[in-house]
Amino acid sequence: MLVAGRYRLISAIGRGGMGEVWRATDEVLGRAVAVKLLLGEHADESATARFRLEAQTAARLSHPHLVAVFDFGAWEDRLFLVMELVEGRSLADLLLAQERLGPEQAARIAGQAAAGLAAAHRQGIVHRDIKPGNLMLDGEGTVKIGDFGIAQFVDDPSAALTTTGHIVGTSLYLAPERALGRTADAASDMYSLGCVIYQLLLGQPPFRSDTATATLYQHVDTPPVPLRQRGVDVSAAFDAYLLGLLAKQPEDRPTAQQVADWFHSDAWRGRAEALPLHRPAPAQTPPPAAAYQAPPAPHVGAPAPAPGAESGAPTTYRLPQASGRGRRAAPRTGNARRRTAGEAIRRRPRVASAIAGVIAFLAAVYLGMSLFAPDTGSASTPDGGTSTNAPGTPGADR
Repeated sequence: MLVAGRYRLISAIGRGGMGEVWRATDEVLGRAVAVKLLLGEHADESATARFRLEAQTAARLSHPHLVAVFDFGAWEDRLFLVMELVEGRSLADLLLAQERLGPEQAARIAGQAAAGLAAAHRQGIVHRDIKPGNLMLDGEGTVKIGDFGIAQFVDDPSAALTTTGHIVGTSLYLAPERALGRTADAASDMYSLGCVIYQLLLGQPPFRSDTATATLYQHVDTPPVPLRQRGVDVSAAFDAYLLGLLAKQPEDRPTAQQVADWFHSDAWRGRAEALPLHRPAPAQTPPPAAAYQAPPAPHVGAPAPAPGAESGAPTTYRLPQASGRGRRAAPRTGNARRRTAGEAIRRRPRVASAIAGVIAFLAAVYLGMSLFAPDTGSASTPDGGTSTNAPGTPGADR
């Protein structure tokens, strides 16, 4: 069978409630591809327009963990999507062959799937239908997320709850906000991924009931049971982080990039990080004190160098003065010595003036005493030569 005159269908890979996937060959480019044919009952004008827009958006994505989209269109009243052919099996097939996975393999799948979702979310694209059947493992075990672009169309809210066989599968991984009829966003993808990881480790999703409606109520109202309480051998860190992915409120869940970084860092193992060994720093020998020498005094009359001018003399710096009592004063630099000498010279005229003033004062006192002191040797009389002794003195009776 040749689709659109170009893609020759070889064998069926899988079939679901909304369509079927075929292994095919692109006869124009000569490469193997996967062709998904949607059931004709959905190929109305509105669905075709939405499918074209979503497929164009998905075709812009390019990431190692995303299935590439090559082409889309309509053929015989059926929509088709041409994708990268992943030689491997889906996680749904893996769970059928192996009831549960170990923490090592589950953590690797979680990190790769989150990295692919982060690339899509950065482009504003939300998958809206993360489940084991849409997560592929190639021959090397690398995760490839498929069905980008058509998930919104396949899981349209107006038809999903009434289509037989579709809601049963989707309801197992549907975020609480979507169960309440709200629009899906990036956090909705992370909740669905949390349900997938939970199922990989336990062998069954966190919520399952007899009817799809009861399962949706569990997503909204029932808290998930920690894996360790259900006998799964995982670290407490892994268990707690998974419960964060299954948070009821979208804003409480980590982003896709945060989940990818967390699993790639091996934090899921729950090992305590070793503290760096303390190594004492090697003793450093203090550098010898720099010798400060005063430059030679300039000749008298020589002009002072201009500020900032370079000269051949070594630059000297003033050391900080030691503060506090009992400390040895820092050695003075040459500039400090010159300032001290200059201050002494400036103080000398004031000292000499004080000494001269004292000497002049003493001289004045001495001169005054000499001039005005009375003569005790004799006393002059008015008659010009006769002297008499005072009565009662020696010689008075002579």
